[in-house]
Amino acid sequence: MASLAVAEDAKPWSYEGAEGPDKWADLDAANQACGHGLEQSPIDLNNYYIASLEPLVMNWQAQPFPMVNNGRSVYATVAKGSTTKLGDDEYQLKQIIFHLPSEHAVAGKKQAMEIQFVHTLGTKKLLIMSVLVQAGERNEVFSLMMARAPGKLGTQPLPLPADALALLPKSRNIFRYRGSLTMPPCTENVDWIVFGEPIEASQSDIDVFKLIFTNNSRPLQPINRRFLLKGVF
Repeated sequence: MASLAVAEDAKPWSYEGAEGPDKWADLDAANQACGHGLEQSPIDLNNYYIASLEPLVMNWQAQPFPMVNNGRSVYATVAKGSTTKLGDDEYQLKQIIFHLPSEHAVAGKKQAMEIQFVHTLGTKKLLIMSVLVQAGERNEVFSLMMARAPGKLGTQPLPLPADALALLPKSRNIFRYRGSLTMPPCTENVDWIVFGEPIEASQSDIDVFKLIFTNNSRPLQPINRRFLLKGVF
């Protein structure tokens, strides 16, 4: 599906150099939002409004996720059947994408990594739930996924089923805003939910990813006239 956050692209792009983020809009006419959009992601999660947010219910199935290296990131492909209900809408969880360092910041502070849970509803609606990762105690599921992260282009399944819910923090404080994909074509059709508290993962597991990608994170974008909401679910 072309709308997924790690969809393959006809034109080359990168996270640095001549094909880096400040050049994305020039690489392909389809990428105009990357340079001229007004609802781009990621952002600094600051200057928010406290709000009553819609209920959020995750019904995710444990599975031996295939871990994929597509040359720009490592992500897990999610089999059909894992859903997230936001209000009255039920989204399908499709991919779990890893970024280093974190793409979003909280009050100006970025974390070591970010995990993005990409959901779809139909062909045009996207929901991305995001969790920041800081160095600390070992997270068993994160460790298992990093152990099978391919060091080059390719796919490796996990040796046993993993529960992606273990990658979420216990705190139910979240930020919510309207934004975009954080990679070309930077389409502005994403409802973002970012957890306010990071999870911990061992530095050694973070270093595994760093050996594969030293940077696959888009710089912060201006919030412009959008409203950033914070609440609990």
